[in-house]
Amino acid sequence: MAGRINDDDVKAVRDAVPIDAVVSEYLQLRNAGGGNLKGLCPFHDEKSPSFQVSPSKGLFYCFGCQEGGDTLDFVMKVDHLSFSESVERLASQAGITLRYEEGGYNPGRQQGERIRLVEAHKVAAQFYVEQLDSAEAETGRKFLASRGFDQAAAQHFGVGYSPAGWDHLVRFLRGRGFSDKELTLSGLAQDGRRGPIDRFRGRLMWPIRDITGEVIGFGARKLRDDDNGPKYLNTPETPLYKKSHVLYGIDLAKKDIAKGSRAVVVEGYTDVMACHLAGVTTAVATCGTSFGGDHVKILRRLLMDNSRARVIFTFDGDAAGQRAALRAFEDDQKFAARTSIAVSPGGMDPCELRLAQGDEAVQQLVEGSTPLFEFAIRSLVDRHDCDSPEGQAAALEEAAPIVAHIKDPSIRHKYAVMLSGLLGYVTDNQFVVRRVGQLSRFAGERGRRPEQGGRTNHRDAAPAAQRPAPPMPRGPALNLRSPAHRVERELLKLALQRPELVSPAFDAYGADEFTAPPYTAVRQTIEAAGGAAAADSEYLARVREASPDDSVRAMVTELAVEPLHTRREADQVYAGEQLVAVRLAAVNQRITDIRGSLQRLGAHADPEHLAAVQNELWILQQYGQSLRERGADAL
Repeated sequence: MAGRINDDDVKAVRDAVPIDAVVSEYLQLRNAGGGNLKGLCPFHDEKSPSFQVSPSKGLFYCFGCQEGGDTLDFVMKVDHLSFSESVERLASQAGITLRYEEGGYNPGRQQGERIRLVEAHKVAAQFYVEQLDSAEAETGRKFLASRGFDQAAAQHFGVGYSPAGWDHLVRFLRGRGFSDKELTLSGLAQDGRRGPIDRFRGRLMWPIRDITGEVIGFGARKLRDDDNGPKYLNTPETPLYKKSHVLYGIDLAKKDIAKGSRAVVVEGYTDVMACHLAGVTTAVATCGTSFGGDHVKILRRLLMDNSRARVIFTFDGDAAGQRAALRAFEDDQKFAARTSIAVSPGGMDPCELRLAQGDEAVQQLVEGSTPLFEFAIRSLVDRHDCDSPEGQAAALEEAAPIVAHIKDPSIRHKYAVMLSGLLGYVTDNQFVVRRVGQLSRFAGERGRRPEQGGRTNHRDAAPAAQRPAPPMPRGPALNLRSPAHRVERELLKLALQRPELVSPAFDAYGADEFTAPPYTAVRQTIEAAGGAAAADSEYLARVREASPDDSVRAMVTELAVEPLHTRREADQVYAGEQLVAVRLAAVNQRITDIRGSLQRLGAHADPEHLAAVQNELWILQQYGQSLRERGADAL
């Protein structure tokens, strides 16, 4: 059983790896003000960034889905790792050797499963690279040369070669301490009659890396005629590798995608290589699957979904490429980016185009792309003979739903007019515009996008009896940002973010001075962690650790990351205003309660008790007046 990682080492890892450096491996971050950074949340779909990172506090929080935590929490959530695996990964990046309790340090035994599989892929990738220089790999080197790639290009992309024998890699990895179970689980080996054998044999190898640059799989190209396998063989689905979540080349392209707000999606490994070598360094490719929703999410987080961003799909000019381009239309409106299609001339892919016409031709292919909506409409219209009334009608019925699908009304109208021109309705484009409008309204009324010819997809319509009933009302929800609670929230934010401004007064505040139960819990948690006056470099970590449950810990994280609501720099004056406001609200509430008590006591109350209550009321009234007149000096 794996030992527990030493607490001092966990702290050292947290301190050594800045949270913004880790998060920016997965998404583009921009200045959010107040020392915070913002980006599109990797944990839920959104079009406006609600995900914030506080480098100074080492925390992140999404105000959209309420995910939050520190650097280790982020790695655990985004890569689905255990706590130990997250510590091990970051420790490896920081060059920190971890100490394990309950049995000492034994990397081969102690490391988490994912870390071991990543290490196996790293070793395998280096093994394949070294094999590319062998005599057996001459056919692989010739293949690369025939595609215009020299040794430097192969090294840049980590291209290698898998020997043709049954178990070359298996024996090599066994010698490096990996078990047979790890080899098969990783997808590097498969079960044979007498044990595991190499999955990839006699093939050219491309390492597939995740967005952080770690090798998580391979793509292998057939080289020999006697190889009965597919032309391209990829790593199977494993704990590391999910083909729908991977874009080849994303590790190399991510910085330029974020910097230039442009991504180019091609169809193969050699196309990515050709584009990058031709100067199109934002090129990526899917791995053995069509471009889908999870690929969209990867690019959106890098592009930040701004209106200036562009996504360009390049496809072969053959029929299959045309169909692939039309499939891309289905995902287009998940981008705020402008999406275009670049269809290479003569059916050539970018690799062939570079080989035939040079780097400039690849650049021109990308720059000369056609807007996706226009491409989709033209492709459908070109299937029909629009010189005949019958052809015009058929083309209209097929293309109009595509135009009606466009969500932006102004863009939809523009393409409706363009469609009328393509169909030959030059003098009466209103006929087409009206038809598109009908289909758009028809879809909107039914809450689903238009089907071909405006027909309803009845398979998607659940009977009323099968639809979930709406939830029963439970009364008004607690609005923690309402005016009644806003000042309490601001004071707690100061206590977490700038404790030196509210200490020592804050620690004298009772939990009952915070009227919202979540805020009361946070106040009690700060007290349990030693109070704001005891704040040091580990203060926030102690408060989060002292949280009684995940909901309170999430609230602490949220308040620690959310910017203060002041346009000026937070100072003693601003902090004093919040302290006074919270205390004054509590005093006023107590005055109201006492007045109610006096009314209930009536004229026949015990004189001594009545006098005590009246005296408390007078004291509170005087204190409230002092707070209003003297401010923080009266605390």
